[in-house]
Amino acid sequence: CITCPLGCRLCAEWSGDFENLTITGNRCPRGASYAERELRNPARIVTAVVRSTSAEQPWIPVRTDRELPKPLIDALLNRLYRMRVEIPVSRGDVLIENFENSKVNVIFSSTVKR
Repeated sequence: CITCPLGCRLCAEWSGDFENLTITGNRCPRGASYAERELRNPARIVTAVVRSTSAEQPWIPVRTDRELPKPLIDALLNRLYRMRVEIPVSRGDVLIENFENSKVNVIFSSTVKR
């Protein structure tokens, strides 16, 4: 488990479907929640860089504002790495809104001025 520094070794067992899911090995309730999310709908915060028109800072860091379902990550990265953005941009500005109807936005992680 990665939700706290304890690093518990979790074990998940289910019979037939995810309705009868049992998580063991966690020393706090967050571990069980984490394992269940990972099995039912794995998602990640995505960090990347996009090209810019700035000679001083040719790459600008971006990230998702919440976890993106794992099946959508490759499509997002492919789109980001093909982009070239005009500066200036400010930290927190939205680059991509509601990616693939996931309610996940891509935002700039830093400010780049002209």
